Amino acid sequence: MRDAVKKSATARLKRIEGQVRGIAKMIDEDRYCIDVMHQLEAVKAALKKVQDEILRDHIGHCVEHAIVSGDATDQRQKVAELVEVLGHLTS
Repeated sequence: MRDAVKKSATARLKRIEGQVRGIAKMIDEDRYCIDVMHQLEAVKAALKKVQDEILRDHIGHCVEHAIVSGDATDQRQKVAELVEVLGHLTS
């Protein structure tokens, strides 16, 4: 993972961690269920952004490297990994 992506993802995850703690506090305080649900959706959306950022980096760095290298085994492995990950993302 490239350093810029690592830093960005780490920063986003720390914010998400704070959001999750906030949701736990909301539940402890018996806050309105719909408000909690909205916050849960916000966390899911934030996690999706981190996931997308890391996937983009993987394709632009690791997969691209496998293609440029000409290593057919590495290329097949990277494509198989992508197919597996994308299958999980769509289910």
